[in-house]
Amino acid sequence: MTLRKHFAGFAVTALAAAIPAVAMADVSIYGRAHVSVDFLDDGADYSETNLSSNSSRLGFKGDHEINPNLTAFFQIEQQIDFGTDNGSSFNTRDTFVGLKGGFGSARMGRFDSPFKAARGPANLFGDQVGDMRNLTRVGNARFDERYDNTLEYTTPDMNGFFAKLGYSVQEGTVNEDDTDESVISGSLNYAGDALEAALAYESADEDTGRGERDGIRAAAAFKVTDGFKLVGFYQTVDYTNPAVTQAVQDALTSDTYGLGGELKVGSATALKAMWMTRDADADNFDSDMLAVGIEHKLDKSVRVYANYAMVDNDENVALTPWSQARTANPAGTAGEDATGFSVGLRYDF
Repeated sequence: MTLRKHFAGFAVTALAAAIPAVAMADVSIYGRAHVSVDFLDDGADYSETNLSSNSSRLGFKGDHEINPNLTAFFQIEQQIDFGTDNGSSFNTRDTFVGLKGGFGSARMGRFDSPFKAARGPANLFGDQVGDMRNLTRVGNARFDERYDNTLEYTTPDMNGFFAKLGYSVQEGTVNEDDTDESVISGSLNYAGDALEAALAYESADEDTGRGERDGIRAAAAFKVTDGFKLVGFYQTVDYTNPAVTQAVQDALTSDTYGLGGELKVGSATALKAMWMTRDADADNFDSDMLAVGIEHKLDKSVRVYANYAMVDNDENVALTPWSQARTANPAGTAGEDATGFSVGLRYDF
């Protein structure tokens, strides 16, 4: 009993000593709980109701002012899958450390490439059924990556304009051969009152394991009125890989583009719609996607929504409107139309 009392006293003393240290560290805890109930139909044999966790996350971030012109910052972020028991490491999402000041900012770690971030203005259904990545992130030619071992520089804001340049020294592997596994990614961005836009380029060397990929991406959102926003998107990807057939290279070389809009029908309610198409170099390998939805914000932290999305596939392709950023991701069937209806709850904290 005496030993227990001593241990309890030591634990309380240690906790009391640690609390001020944590408070002085300027560290904040944040996250997102995003879960939906979905009815998914691949147009063939699969037609089921699912519970899906959609890029739910938990993170820690903070900064420390070294002097008035220089601040150090960090972030550690982990994916949390509600409803499943998926084991993973503690840095599956954006995790980095860096410095910022009048020169802009520089960071190192694992995080979204500038090319990936450039889709932000136009992605009305991010992490939901109907996410544009279901058409832009296909096979080994995919972009929208969070690369390991990355360095990135962001310029200061210049009247709404800023640029990002990222360089990944390796694509998550240690290569003992004298080969280049680098990825370079950059973007020019603008954020104003009515217009938000991005233009990006990314190139991955042939030895990165998935073949050589080059892509250009443009995305924009324009507020026509306070209650109505139009969005547009375009991406072209060229894929070269001597290890696969020309037919596979043609199937993964594509142009993807689309238009959408968001209309506020109340102070906290919005209607959304997006049409997209993916035009591959290969014959009978194209897909179209249509997504419509309604979203209502209960307050600034909590929202509910209902979406319907459909992908119309050519005979040689099996894309779905639900495969990205979600735990419920059954495969599609080539040549069949895949449809999904989703009712979701998202809580940001």
